[in-house]
Amino acid sequence: MLLAGDVGGTKTRLGLFERGHRRPAPVALHTYATSSYDSLTAILDAFAAAVGRSFTVDAAALGVAGPVSGSIARLTNIHWDIAALEVTTRFETARVSLMNDLEATANSVDVLEPGELEVLQAGTPRADGNAAVIAAGTGLGQSYLQRLDERLTPLASEGGHADFAARTDRELELVKMLRDLYGRAEVEQVLSGPGLLNLHRFTHRGGACEMLEGADDQPARISQAALAGRCQQCVEALRMFVSAYGAEAGNLALRGVATAGLYVGGGIAPKILPMIRSGLFMEAFLAKAPMADLVAAIPVKVILNPDAGLLGAAVRAQDIA
Repeated sequence: MLLAGDVGGTKTRLGLFERGHRRPAPVALHTYATSSYDSLTAILDAFAAAVGRSFTVDAAALGVAGPVSGSIARLTNIHWDIAALEVTTRFETARVSLMNDLEATANSVDVLEPGELEVLQAGTPRADGNAAVIAAGTGLGQSYLQRLDERLTPLASEGGHADFAARTDRELELVKMLRDLYGRAEVEQVLSGPGLLNLHRFTHRGGACEMLEGADDQPARISQAALAGRCQQCVEALRMFVSAYGAEAGNLALRGVATAGLYVGGGIAPKILPMIRSGLFMEAFLAKAPMADLVAAIPVKVILNPDAGLLGAAVRAQDIA
């Protein structure tokens, strides 16, 4: 059996998979609220109990929402350190791989089916080209995929914490607000769930928003109000989000020369597809003169499979088994 994990600041997904020809097949999948546990070991114990039968783990791979150094990973949005030794000890396997969560998502790209992707731009993919993945959710993740030996190999990145590049006078005003709040303006402060809240704060300066009254999931409430046209400031916030998302996706595609494709992952994009399809995303993606011809040829696709990170971790586990 292969053990795969997608460990985030909000939730942790664990799964057992069987080997497949290219794509591992899921056997058992479970989701846990990360903050409800005090360690990864506690979640691993809960998973083993939930599966409810004995099994042998041949290899394990975990995607972690934070930087990885050797056999240790640190979650960015929750104060946890994760060690490969925890998995080795619990499941008695020495074949354990820890990777950044976007590396895990990137590992799924080669095995996703057409129905798991929304095509924003067909482009002209190069079989010998590189690719890239960008994913906004609780945070913002980015990963490059370098073509090595005819296979796309993910490379880790913490590009979500790079500086946010304003393109318009309105975005310059946003940068000033973010700088006043945080000391600097980084991409994740715009392109993430908390980033959407920052945009909402920016567009509602000087006024309240009844759409958020009593809301537990405020970013989702903002998106829903914007898509339904119930609040014009929410509409502006979401439009700014989608435009900035397209611009940063284009930046990533240029930096990685992603001629094999740019993939948009994460939990937010599938939920706001109507706004992404509106043209705002691709307009910003393509506004890259003098490299307009290059980005116009890059395929751009939204990953619709919510378990792409878990699947990619299973692909990695299969590789090392």
